[in-house]
Amino acid sequence: MAFGLIVIGDEILSGKRQDQHFAKVRELLAARGLKLAWAQYLGDERPRLIDVLRQSFAGDDVVFSCGGIGATPDDHTRQSAAAALAVPLVLHAGARDLIARHMVEINQPLTPERLRMGELPQGAALIPNPYNRIPGFSIRRHHFVPGFPVMAWPMIEWVLDTHYRDLFGVGSEADRGMIVRGLNEGTLTPLMDAVEKTFPGIRVYSLPCIDPEQRFRYEIDLGVKGALDLVEPAFARLQAGVLELGGTISAQAGSET
Repeated sequence: MAFGLIVIGDEILSGKRQDQHFAKVRELLAARGLKLAWAQYLGDERPRLIDVLRQSFAGDDVVFSCGGIGATPDDHTRQSAAAALAVPLVLHAGARDLIARHMVEINQPLTPERLRMGELPQGAALIPNPYNRIPGFSIRRHHFVPGFPVMAWPMIEWVLDTHYRDLFGVGSEADRGMIVRGLNEGTLTPLMDAVEKTFPGIRVYSLPCIDPEQRFRYEIDLGVKGALDLVEPAFARLQAGVLELGGTISAQAGSET
């Protein structure tokens, strides 16, 4: 079961605001031995949201969606989720009560516009919001939270700890890397292919560093990642291959993710 992230908002795509969700969601998953498989950024465009959600609902991934669940005209996530599932939006009784309580707390009237935030796809369950009570919602392994980090992040943590605790540790893997000098990627590619063939499930990565002042100065962050029991022998094979090819290793690093 893979985890995906959708970040919604014209303000992200226009550059008015910088996304913070990608790094934080990755961190929250990693702390639980899980990992993020993919991420996607979308604007406040209902037809595109519907298409993307229709595709993700058809899969098996757990998806967190941040943004667009408010009640202003530029919020389309609730409506798009309902359309993607071909179900109506209905006023969730529990959401109505939470919104009403919040309006009392801030001494504001409970208007039809504010109640829109409680209109959710039929069959949705609530995600509690510790900041202001206005809930998010879950349906079909998709979990929709506000775009505000102060609300979204504790809500995502609650979802993980409440619904996916049995998966904790499933995504644990190791990462062993080194800085290689004197060899280019073309020379290293056969070695990388051989390591992946010898150790199924291991992924070899290559991140070249390009120096604009010295075009042919080769420096590559080269390493392997994958199952804990395979990383060390795969890395040893990769390291030996680099030396056999005449490369130099100036640094090594290892970390579990």
